[in-house]
Amino acid sequence: MGKITLDLIRDTLTRRQQVTAAAEGLMPAAVMLLLYPKDGEYCVLLNKRSLTVEHHKGEMSFPGGARDPEDSDFEDTARRETEEEMGIARNDITILGRLDDNVTRSNFLVKVFVGTIPYPYEFQPSAHEIAEVVEIPISVLRDPATLRWDSRIEDGERIAVRSYGYRQHLVYGATAKILDQFLETIEDGLKKEGTSLD
Repeated sequence: MGKITLDLIRDTLTRRQQVTAAAEGLMPAAVMLLLYPKDGEYCVLLNKRSLTVEHHKGEMSFPGGARDPEDSDFEDTARRETEEEMGIARNDITILGRLDDNVTRSNFLVKVFVGTIPYPYEFQPSAHEIAEVVEIPISVLRDPATLRWDSRIEDGERIAVRSYGYRQHLVYGATAKILDQFLETIEDGLKKEGTSLD
């Protein structure tokens, strides 16, 4: 059985060709997909947004948000937003790589960073922005019972879209698309090592 390690994830992210999107007419933003070992396996950190935030009220998301003029680059945006939302010091985050740009239905152009933190870690979520901190084991995300399927019209065509059910939460939209790509990246890395996830 292939073993998921930070080195494997970092190496796979380094090798892959990123897909970027043109920023014209879109609001620039960045998110941080954080993973860390807990109870013998890696977990992904998500949060349920509060009902008082401006965008995506009550939805499941990664820490992140719009780029501020004072941010030096998109990585700085992702680190700052993670610190503001989750209370994770920006210098405690080790960046492993990037995933593809993601254009949301709310007209954000999202740069996606993958990172890790030491664990255990004492999260200090923003009471204004975060309703709940949610840690999902990668094994749960990979379980077919976790997947939900729906369809929607995009550019005049009906397409199938995937979401993830975890306890009382449903991860959908851009966050689910980012999870899809992250899990595919892990699988690609393990296949290149001559193993599989199963």
